[in-house]
Amino acid sequence: MGSGFARKKKEAKLMQEQFSQLQTQMSNMEVTGSAGNGLVTITLTGDGEMKAIKIHPDCVDKEDVEGLELLIKSAYSDAQKKLKDKSPQNLGGLSGLFG
Repeated sequence: MGSGFARKKKEAKLMQEQFSQLQTQMSNMEVTGSAGNGLVTITLTGDGEMKAIKIHPDCVDKEDVEGLELLIKSAYSDAQKKLKDKSPQNLGGLSGLFG
């Protein structure tokens, strides 16, 4: 049990440290999704919280509220996709831990 157990214990500690670093990187990350050629942009944090939403005045029309709603949904979806693309599963390294 000696050296094999010690090696596994050391590997587990290293994996835990790497996982902790990835969690920190994810929480510090931000992505911005957009729609309508930038008329609406949404910024999400690495843990999926909405940090900011920007709506260009040109797309605010009382007669087309549904159009604005679609732009917001599209910008949010774009940001979610970018966040997923940057998630640990797609970063390599520790991908086996998350799959």
